[in-house]
Amino acid sequence: MTGAGSGLGKGAALGLAKAGHTVIAGVHKWEQKSRFLEELKDYEYSDNIEIIKLDILDVMDCINAWEYDIDILVSNAGIGQSGPVSEMPVGLIREVMETNVFSALEFAQPFIKQMVDRKAGKVVFVSSLAGLTTSPYLGAYNASKYALEAIVQSLRDELVPHNVSVATINPGPYKTGFNDRMYESFSQWHNDDQYFTKRKEIIKASKGLLDNQFDPKEMIDVMVDLIPKDTHDFRNISPKALVDKCKTYESTQYELKCNDKDPSKK
Repeated sequence: MTGAGSGLGKGAALGLAKAGHTVIAGVHKWEQKSRFLEELKDYEYSDNIEIIKLDILDVMDCINAWEYDIDILVSNAGIGQSGPVSEMPVGLIREVMETNVFSALEFAQPFIKQMVDRKAGKVVFVSSLAGLTTSPYLGAYNASKYALEAIVQSLRDELVPHNVSVATINPGPYKTGFNDRMYESFSQWHNDDQYFTKRKEIIKASKGLLDNQFDPKEMIDVMVDLIPKDTHDFRNISPKALVDKCKTYESTQYELKCNDKDPSKK
């Protein structure tokens, strides 16, 4: 599992280990590995987890990880940036795309080859509700997750004939700290004197999401249950109550005029 150093990834890694599964938990930074190892001392199932340093943008980390023989790959590593895409530095959008799309696929490919060769395996990409709807001033993150959705759907169609299963997990806004950090990131480059989008508008929009986050335990429980299964839905949105919201959002896009604002954003 990539991105297992914090949040949903860490919670799922612990939950899977507790359920008796062997977990290779890839964490982004050495400090995360040290903290994780310290925490594991308190768990009787610690022998079920091996923690490795794994930054999917680091070639050496990837080469080391590709040595493992795994049954299921859970691609969970991801980053985000906030701010108006009409004004934000495009380099920040490239950075998000590189981690969430290009490097995620590049890291998965050698494992996919192993799975195809043995005609067995499963790849689960942790996408997001943000890959099915958009939120104000999260266009960079939305773009990366929409692109990931297209990649994963293509992988599904290509790999199912080889007996390799492919799925997405699409969390809504869960309170892990990720969303808070992402929405705060615009402050590193934005100032009201230079940009026509004002800080107060971004903060106002952010509160709609940040003030309505869910308990991450719900999502972790879904991941722990779903990841080891032999068969389940291709797309797995949580909370389930948001499934209809995603469908309505998509159908609305066919009805809007070019100078309309999405009613969900008003």
